Amino acid sequence: MNPKRIVIKVGTHVLTEKGAVAKDRMLALVALIAKLKAVGQEVILVSSGAVAAGYSQLNLDRNMVENRQALAAIGQPFLLGMYQEKFAKYGILCSQVLFSADVFDSRRHTAHAKGAIDTLLGNGVVPIINENDTVSIEELIFGDNDRLSAHVAYYFDAQILAILSDIDAYYDKDPNVHSDAKVRRVVHNINEEELCAEHTPNNEFATGGIVTKLQSAEFMMSHGKEMFLASGFDLRDAESYLLDSIHDGGTLFRKGLVEKIP
Repeated sequence: MNPKRIVIKVGTHVLTEKGAVAKDRMLALVALIAKLKAVGQEVILVSSGAVAAGYSQLNLDRNMVENRQALAAIGQPFLLGMYQEKFAKYGILCSQVLFSADVFDSRRHTAHAKGAIDTLLGNGVVPIINENDTVSIEELIFGDNDRLSAHVAYYFDAQILAILSDIDAYYDKDPNVHSDAKVRRVVHNINEEELCAEHTPNNEFATGGIVTKLQSAEFMMSHGKEMFLASGFDLRDAESYLLDSIHDGGTLFRKGLVEKIP
């Protein structure tokens, strides 16, 4: 039986703090991936943070798209170097895979990409995927890799996508505004109004928000797969679910009957 394949997506806000890469959080993420690999799981990492990493090396105006592209070009190898250093502590080799926006538009391109990913995973290597922000601006404007990670999970045969974010779960209302907001532990259906709401990124470098995560969840559920949303600041909920199938916190998106919301 083939090992379970997991895609983990980590957002910019988790990987950065005060304009620099959050090294302790990155190390905690790498430690979690090492634990998953130790029990036979295959892990693909979709990592944001290239622009923020580039900005830590060169202070450019991030409001200009060409500057953000330049910062991504600086930040991508810098970020990979940090990942390599931390994975090496566990004897794990990692690799960088940069995709253009149209890689999933062609069956031939997708098949070639999947072949490369399968080869990396088959040899124990952790693929670290990002959109090629230097030549592709779509991710720089929308999504912060949320939707990319959903496509990676589907087309590369992962059973589950885990998004680790500054958002620790999906709530029935905005917890930043409503003190009585309750976590929706399991979500079976997402309505159109939720999918079309205004994007709400929470970080100066980030481009996503809860909406792109819901769009990713809808994509996964529509293709018969699951998505798990949990905190990237405290990985205990993610570790419990991904390692032991114990759902202590976070939100599981799984297609099913219409749920009853209290």
